[in-house]
Amino acid sequence: MKQSFTTLIVAFITMCFMAFSFDSKAQQAKSKAASEIIFIENSWSEALKQAAAQNKYIFVDAYASWCGPCKLLKATTFKNNKVAEFYNSNFINVALDMEKGQGPELAAQWGIQAYPTLIVFTPKGKPVYGTMGFIKSNDLIKFGVQALNK
Repeated sequence: MKQSFTTLIVAFITMCFMAFSFDSKAQQAKSKAASEIIFIENSWSEALKQAAAQNKYIFVDAYASWCGPCKLLKATTFKNNKVAEFYNSNFINVALDMEKGQGPELAAQWGIQAYPTLIVFTPKGKPVYGTMGFIKSNDLIKFGVQALNK
């Protein structure tokens, strides 16, 4: 009887720690979601799949690793709380390095000539709206609203 009681106590304590761990991870994910745009990294096919499943438009950050304005976007605009809330709620967001993997093929297909290029696509992958270059937070929200209205 003592051994099963001890086993029960150990199991209970373990479950408490696991619950705390899961809650902590959920809070961290929620905190990150509120503080920056959450991007699918370098997977156009995954973005299409999620967009179809959720019936959401796709926001693409087409960038190059050496691009200064691209780095500035990631460090500032994409980390703005209002921008993050808007884009995480309304879009499937994907960041694509246009010089790696499927990037060069997509860059040619989409006619990308400068970085960063920001494009919004329908859930089926049809482009509806785009812009090139660095963009400030308020302007990126306006860009997203205009894209959703197309």
